[in-house]
Amino acid sequence: MPDHDVARLRAVSTRSISPENPTGAPGQGGRATEGTGAVPARELGQGWKISPSIEIAAHSTIDLAAIEGPGRITHIWMTTHPDNWRSLLLRAYWDGAARPAVEVPVGDFFGQGWGRFAQLSSSMIAVNPHGGLNSYWPMPFRSAARLTIENLAAAPAVVYYQVTFDAGTDEDHSGYLHAQWRRSNPLSSGSVHPLLSGVRGSGQYVGTYLAWGVNSRGWWGEGEIKYYLDDDRDFPTICGTGTEDYFGGAWNFDVPGQGYTSYTTPYLGLHQIIRPDGLYESQQRFGMYRWHVADPIRFASAIRVDIQALGWRAGHRYLPLHDDIASTALFYLDAPGGTRRPTPTLDDLETL
Repeated sequence: MPDHDVARLRAVSTRSISPENPTGAPGQGGRATEGTGAVPARELGQGWKISPSIEIAAHSTIDLAAIEGPGRITHIWMTTHPDNWRSLLLRAYWDGAARPAVEVPVGDFFGQGWGRFAQLSSSMIAVNPHGGLNSYWPMPFRSAARLTIENLAAAPAVVYYQVTFDAGTDEDHSGYLHAQWRRSNPLSSGSVHPLLSGVRGSGQYVGTYLAWGVNSRGWWGEGEIKYYLDDDRDFPTICGTGTEDYFGGAWNFDVPGQGYTSYTTPYLGLHQIIRPDGLYESQQRFGMYRWHVADPIRFASAIRVDIQALGWRAGHRYLPLHDDIASTALFYLDAPGGTRRPTPTLDDLETL
């Protein structure tokens, strides 16, 4: 994890990759003579914001960053139109691995799964007006790092970005950041939503983001989240007490006289509430996050995570729900290559 002693001097170099310096090499920033800012800078010339962004063609993939040698990505800033948040896939490859360790829609990676801006003020992800996407998840690597974005849409997408990293760090004892995106739409009868599966190795689970669409009336968050660690089979080692409890809330997130109440804190929050308007938006939608930074969930050989969707029915009985649940699970693993799920299609990603 990151070194928080900002006063300690270290023998590493800070570099930053952006459209104004695509390689991050020393002294190579601001040299562009062509780019998306060439027209407004035509009277000023080189060095005056010639290349602040890139355009990603339809159905194509571009490299955001390609880094050689050991290092650690310390910050990613990005912005693009909210219409692109579900149609752009962010991937991360560590140490030359063939499979990505991270494969998540851009919006979901930054806690914006519904394609609408929601302020998120946390230690690891900050999203600010209007769509400034920031990640502070440490991303260490020992020999190489590659970040890509794939545009699944039929139209080009303009993306502004900056990837800052420390070069030359000692990462021999660091895990590799992984992120797995899953969606149940709708959740089938009697089943649970899988946040994470198929993971083998040693590591620690560090984050959950949920974009939860409710397809029924009434309260929807009685379900438990469960962590199956190492040799667990039918029953988990860690079992929560309810959805709002896991995200640090209580009693349905319902402040008397106020109803559902949003909050955003360093490690957990209910930062987005989309209320129905009675016409076209017939369902409630929520965005929630919990970062296990102060309380990582450690595993030695394997991990599996799932969550129930439960409401209430007559007679004070639980009601299994058929909600639309999209999740992003973040964890560090001792191996760089990911356990890859089938790449989602635009239909899989569409917000309904």
